[in-house]
Amino acid sequence: MPDRSTGGAGLMGAPTGPVGEQSPSLNLPRVLGHHSLREQVSHALRAALIAGELRPGVVYSAPVLAAGFGVSATPVREAMLDLAKEGLVEVVRNKGFRVTELSEADLDHFTEIRALIEIPVVTGLARTASTPDLEALRPAAAAIVAAARARDLIAYVEADQAFHLTLLGLSGNPHLVAVVSDLRNRSRLYGLPSLADAGALAASAEEHVQLVDALVSRDAAAVEGLMRTHLTHVRSLWAGRD
Repeated sequence: MPDRSTGGAGLMGAPTGPVGEQSPSLNLPRVLGHHSLREQVSHALRAALIAGELRPGVVYSAPVLAAGFGVSATPVREAMLDLAKEGLVEVVRNKGFRVTELSEADLDHFTEIRALIEIPVVTGLARTASTPDLEALRPAAAAIVAAARARDLIAYVEADQAFHLTLLGLSGNPHLVAVVSDLRNRSRLYGLPSLADAGALAASAEEHVQLVDALVSRDAAAVEGLMRTHLTHVRSLWAGRD
């Protein structure tokens, strides 16, 4: 598998076309496994958007992105059209897809809504979730830490997404999970590369292990504190804001 770390050389090669209309060098994963190519590419593109591998205002060519994934252009176009329907990118006729711009106020509002939902729901799970269900989250938490140590930002975002949505799923409310999933897809964590380069991302990732420990221990106060800290990081450290 090619190097996807922040220090890797990327898979795209040199940028082409004028500034703002190019497919610059990106660190994208090869698409493998049992899920459909469209689904895999869609997940990876969402993670790349969140981690800042795909930047607002830049037009990305489906064939060039496809080369990075090691697939044909068709599943990439299909996945990008899915993202366009969600408002995450816009179609640029005869050129490709441009990442939708989001204001700082938008990102603050998304995180505020997440906090209103996630903090009380996850805190409540310290009382209601079964111990086996909580213990089953440990491999997912470990995967986040492993991706952080490898400085693999796309894998980090994908593992983080899987962990939190699985955790929220223990509430038994699929509509709540869908709302938070949509809000998470609109997050922009542009501070992740600098944290990874500084070797600080792994320490931050350990919060997920601590959260599982607190949940299993039925320490609701600790769970609430960890969730508040975690969501604060979304708009501070992880967003590249002090």
